[in-house]
Amino acid sequence: MTLMKYLFAAVAAIIVLCLAHFDPALAQDAAAAAAPPAAPPPSPINTGDTAWMLTSTALVLMMTIPGLALFYGGMVRKKNVLATIMQSFAITCLVTVLWVIAGYSLAFMPGSEYIGSLDRLFLSGMSYMKEANKVSVSHLATTIPESVYMMFQMTFAIITPALITGAFADRMKFSAMLWFMGLWSLLVYSPIAHMMWEPGGKFAAMGILDFAGGTVVHINAGIAALVCALVLGKRIGYGKEAMAPHNLVLTVTGAALLWVGWFGFNAGSAVAADGRAGMAMTVTQFATAAAALAWMFTEWFAKGKPSVLGIASGAVAGLVAITPASGFVGPTGALIIGIAAGVICFVASSSVKKALGYDDSLDAFGVHCVGGIVGALLTGVLNVKEISGVDGSLLTQFYGVVTTLLYSGIMSFIILKVIDLVIGLRVSSDEEREGLDLVLHGEKIE
Repeated sequence: MTLMKYLFAAVAAIIVLCLAHFDPALAQDAAAAAAPPAAPPPSPINTGDTAWMLTSTALVLMMTIPGLALFYGGMVRKKNVLATIMQSFAITCLVTVLWVIAGYSLAFMPGSEYIGSLDRLFLSGMSYMKEANKVSVSHLATTIPESVYMMFQMTFAIITPALITGAFADRMKFSAMLWFMGLWSLLVYSPIAHMMWEPGGKFAAMGILDFAGGTVVHINAGIAALVCALVLGKRIGYGKEAMAPHNLVLTVTGAALLWVGWFGFNAGSAVAADGRAGMAMTVTQFATAAAALAWMFTEWFAKGKPSVLGIASGAVAGLVAITPASGFVGPTGALIIGIAAGVICFVASSSVKKALGYDDSLDAFGVHCVGGIVGALLTGVLNVKEISGVDGSLLTQFYGVVTTLLYSGIMSFIILKVIDLVIGLRVSSDEEREGLDLVLHGEKIE
């Protein structure tokens, strides 16, 4: 075998020398052909990271359909269950289309410090690879295709407006809801996402910490929910008639799906299958359990009995509060955030709501806005530099909270008023009494 190798090398050398005598270019080609093939350049795509992000995208989509749809659907009266579930499903479809057309570009393309450009209008020019200088946040890896990152962020854009629907359950026109959610998605969500998660954005440049959406998703949606509740007014019979949840089994099932899906929400925001994703998953579980118990025991002490709705609501409050902090705190910080969220959100959703008299039907403000504020502020206090790699600041976090509250609150009010002027926001009194399932969709649960 060794002799054959030497003979082959000798023959190859003779051929190259002969070719060189007649045509040097042919000699070079022959030498190149005889040489072993060069190894292909390594692909910048990491298959492990990509697989995790594909999984996370599916988990976050599951949070809206069916998670949030069931969570909210179980809490309304029987005559409005289908209408409530329909809102989450229709928003999923509507925001998907708007995200492809312009939402993604406005949120994640470089532009001004407040809004992105239209470079990705209809996803035009979207490359196979995600380009770090165009689509990134301060902690973002660059090892997944841009299409995957776009899809992952789409699921965030879907669930955020869907959260708002809990505040106006039982009384908003379906057509008005679609107009509001479409405009809100483009005019409110995309700018806030750009300011926080695009490197040239205002919040990102200031060093405001929001790992997975405490500001962008929960405070943003929560304050819009309160504005909706105030503009639409109370449900007919609110405070006088029983408005007990139709089916708490659906609600707890929805809460459980939210809990599982939230691992994609928080751990997926590491945009890599790495240690930071593992820690984000750990603190998410820890804070959620702590918040659920904190709400349960607080309610038990205040009302004499721990309710099923209470422990489910407490779990969601913990999920909300740990969201901005999930990539920046350790287990001890998660415990503190969870306990604080459970207690404070219970008070906000019961005593404060009752004292102020607003009708936030399913406590979208009390859980999401208040829980988001708790988490955002405590992120600045409990940030662990060894985990986050950056310093935290309570003052900087406070600025992000207040700016989001003002921008989202004012813009939501303007959008609602314009829609009310053009087509009206609320169904008639008779239609509300009959139920939205039959009135708006021609269907009902027997």
